[in-house]
Amino acid sequence: MGLTPAANAVFSQPSRLRRRIAGLICAITIGSTASTAMAASEAKSKVIRCGTENCLLVSGHRDDPASIVSINGHPVAAEGKRRWQVRLPVDTVREWSAPHARSIEISLLDPETRSATIASVDLPIGLLGHVTDLAVLEISIR
Repeated sequence: MGLTPAANAVFSQPSRLRRRIAGLICAITIGSTASTAMAASEAKSKVIRCGTENCLLVSGHRDDPASIVSINGHPVAAEGKRRWQVRLPVDTVREWSAPHARSIEISLLDPETRSATIASVDLPIGLLGHVTDLAVLEISIR
């Protein structure tokens, strides 16, 4: 027994609804991934000279100038209001990080709500690797 055109329209609605829901879920997933990536990309790090030693300059943006900046769980004194920066000796970063770490964790703690925003920031390549002193370097020309 066949279905009437009206019944076909009613029974085809769930598949349309499923497609719309699937599209909405994809849009939400892509949107949340993009916002996480944008938040993580706001903070940056680079090596600079601080007197006689090397320092890691970490900079970023915070919505509330009263937010507390922490690096790998250690609160640090940040210069600036909304656009902040922190200078840390490389030895300190090495102490606060896992061996051969490739990133550091930056957290911004809102003092009023006690909520934190956490982002992972890439370190300059090889910053926390071991330094190997070479006794001899041989270069051959072919």
